[in-house]
Amino acid sequence: MAAVVLVHGLYHRPEHFAVVAERLRTAGCAVVVPELHRGSLSADTAAVQAAVDALPELPIVLGHSYGGSVITGVRGARHLVYLAAFVLDVGESAAVLGGVSPQLQDAINPEPDGSTSLHPDRAVEALYGDCPEHLAAWAVGLLRSQAPGCGRGVPQHHSWKHVPSTYIVCAQDRAIAPGLQRMMASRCNDVRKWQTGHSPFIGRPELIVELVQELLASKAKI
Repeated sequence: MAAVVLVHGLYHRPEHFAVVAERLRTAGCAVVVPELHRGSLSADTAAVQAAVDALPELPIVLGHSYGGSVITGVRGARHLVYLAAFVLDVGESAAVLGGVSPQLQDAINPEPDGSTSLHPDRAVEALYGDCPEHLAAWAVGLLRSQAPGCGRGVPQHHSWKHVPSTYIVCAQDRAIAPGLQRMMASRCNDVRKWQTGHSPFIGRPELIVELVQELLASKAKI
């Protein structure tokens, strides 16, 4: 059975990928969506690595936004998909690359315990501005607070240097500048451009399902 691992970004939960995961499972894929929020990039990477290692075959591993930092450090993928995500090189972190747009920065609320959360209305503009209103409201309702420091994490391994990779540039993104995405995309083998905002798994889940199925079909022909 084909295997897929979906890795969410900061402030998000596995449930944000629920529609994509369900459609892929209906199509016959084994799908795992690990929970991050482990407190550091290294801990998040270890959680995804454990999910990959538990699968019976090498999976397609997709990372969204900060999830790209995570999947960069994971070994054992058959193909990496970076969805408006960070493709980090040696010594780089998402923070070093300047990953937060002014719109997303404006949405961040500091919490007394040192964590941060997102202001709901401003989060819609930054993350889900191109999504139907009811879906954007659902997605915002799932957002959770984020521990500090993950965006400053530096991967210790760089799988995109050894594994086939596809980058999805989200041309209407208001969270990570499309120009920065294009720079990072140059590190991947294959680049696609979608006319979406930062979160097509909410507004256009069929795009992700179709891409994964395309990649699985291309591997089956080899």
